[in-house]
Amino acid sequence: MSVSSPEIIQLRSDVEKLLGQSLHSPADFQLLIHRIWEKQHAVLSLSTIKRLWGYVASNGTPRLSTLNTMAQFLGFADWNAYLVALEQRGGIESALCTGEGIQTADLQAEDRIVVAWQPNRQCTFRYLGDNQFIVEESKNAKLQQGTTFSAARFMIGQPMYLDNILLADGTHTSYVAGKRNGLTSVIKLNNSTQS
Repeated sequence: MSVSSPEIIQLRSDVEKLLGQSLHSPADFQLLIHRIWEKQHAVLSLSTIKRLWGYVASNGTPRLSTLNTMAQFLGFADWNAYLVALEQRGGIESALCTGEGIQTADLQAEDRIVVAWQPNRQCTFRYLGDNQFIVEESKNAKLQQGTTFSAARFMIGQPMYLDNILLADGTHTSYVAGKRNGLTSVIKLNNSTQS
C-alpha cells in the first residue's frame, strides 16, 4: 500500500481533523510527533512522517508499525481495526478515491508537466531525474523560472508540496500551492509538445 492509496490519504485526513489543522511543513510534522509522544509514548521520526504525508518522495510502502501507531493515535487498536472502521462508516470518501495526477516515480528525465491551481496559477516543470524539477514557465505564481525543487507527486484536488527550493541566498525552503482546494489540473506534455 503506497502513501497515495485511498486508505493512507484518509488516514492523513483523519489525523489532521483530530489535530484541528492541516500538516504542510516540518514544524507541523514535529507537532504531530510531539502529540503522538504525549498520547501514547510512541516515537516516529520526522522522515517517517514526511514520507507518510508525501512531503518527500517514497517508493516504498509504510511499515505496519507506523500505520499501527497512527491508527492508535486515532483511538483504534491497530491498523486493521482502523480499516474495519473505515469500511463500517461507508468506506473512504469518494473524493479521495478519484485522485488523478502524476507520480514522480513514473516520470523520465526531460518529461514536462503543467500544473494549475486557483485562482489563476499555472506552472510548467521539467523533470531532471532523482525527484528534482526545474520551473520552465510560471504564470501568476510565486515560483520563478529556473527555480529547482524536489517533489514526490502532483495530484488533482490535493495541495502541491515542493521541497528543497534553492533561494538566491543559498538557503533551501519549501512551498505549498493549492492549500485550500488543491491542484485543479495536472497534465503531462508529450515530448514533442512545446510549452
